[in-house]
Amino acid sequence: MVNPNPPPSAGPGSQMVHDALGAWPRALGRLHAEGPDLVLADLVYTAARHLDHVHEQFTGAAQHAVSVLTRAAAGNTSINSLGVLQNRGTQIDILAARRDDAVDRLKEAIDAYRQVTASEDAASRTRRPRAVPAPAPTIAQPARVVRGR
Repeated sequence: MVNPNPPPSAGPGSQMVHDALGAWPRALGRLHAEGPDLVLADLVYTAARHLDHVHEQFTGAAQHAVSVLTRAAAGNTSINSLGVLQNRGTQIDILAARRDDAVDRLKEAIDAYRQVTASEDAASRTRRPRAVPAPAPTIAQPARVVRGR
């Protein structure tokens, strides 16, 4: 585990990566010097940031709709006939679909990262020379002394 503390604005994408891989998305790149591991770490980081961003947009749109409805219910504002809530509802639906898609893409990136890093770990373990224990020394049986009769 690289950093157990979440970043100040850890969104659902960052949290998903941390739960699945034990590291925050930003820290994944520091675990690898080069190669496919680093490329996939960057892909996971980008997918997590995308999910966090879409989630932020979704919650902002939902909170705005709640605010409009709360003011309308309190009689502080009127709902105009131009479909403000209908437009907000469509926007929220689209953002919810984008968020679900971003979750799926992040899951795929995490799975790919796990597969590549697991296969790289297995390959490096098989390439390492193993210490072979020295054969046990053979102990010669003491010669029998045959005494003459």
